[in-house]
Amino acid sequence: MRLKDRVAMVSGASRNIGRTIAHTLAREGAHVVLVANKSGEELKRVAAECEEFGVRALPVFGDVSKSADVNRMVAEGLSHFGKIDILASVAGIRPNRPFWEVSDEEWHQVMAVNMYATFYLARALAPSMMERRTGNIVALGGMSSLTAGTNRAAVGASKTGLRGLVRSLALELGPYGIRANMVAPGLIDTERLNPEWYPAEGADLGKPGRGGESTPLGRKGTPQDIADAVLYLTSDESAYITGDCLIVAGGAYM
Repeated sequence: MRLKDRVAMVSGASRNIGRTIAHTLAREGAHVVLVANKSGEELKRVAAECEEFGVRALPVFGDVSKSADVNRMVAEGLSHFGKIDILASVAGIRPNRPFWEVSDEEWHQVMAVNMYATFYLARALAPSMMERRTGNIVALGGMSSLTAGTNRAAVGASKTGLRGLVRSLALELGPYGIRANMVAPGLIDTERLNPEWYPAEGADLGKPGRGGESTPLGRKGTPQDIADAVLYLTSDESAYITGDCLIVAGGAYM
């Protein structure tokens, strides 16, 4: 087990990529603090699934885009487990519309969920990690942090900002033995609860494996592909990697 007796906090843990990351870290021996804003029964189910791996799981509910909620959830996790070694900041939103149609409210919401949340989580966790002189932060970015996309101005700005934040975290926290990295997923085969965010998929929306034929590997990625990348970056196998971005996109970035 690569993460035996460590404690990981996973945001956006109730479904899709977040759920798979929670399962993967638990399978490798990490106790888990599972964070979601909604889907209470789903999150409790994920916690029960993680405990089947012989670890402990704590579901906590709150909005990661609000610093007060984040501070409370981190305090709950630290009180319950005594430490948090790993942060996997997964929650994200991806509205799709021309930038001139984006309202102030929507712009601020995208920034808050996609970028501010990782700042709030890292800030709340940093003192305990710095005191113990160990820790690992992984944030989920996306291809929007690397390339431009039509109707994705808010998403691209937030994810590009997130990449800059991760670099800064790596620089400032490195002397304390804390690493920070980003995973940039490409097209991933997940349940699309907001189909309006993915108009380009059209008739292929929701069809397993469909829509990734244009990548060099000829398929969509899976949530497990992303979870395995997060596992690598949170394990000792990546001990000399920080401030970096691991692109998991089937070669699409080329």
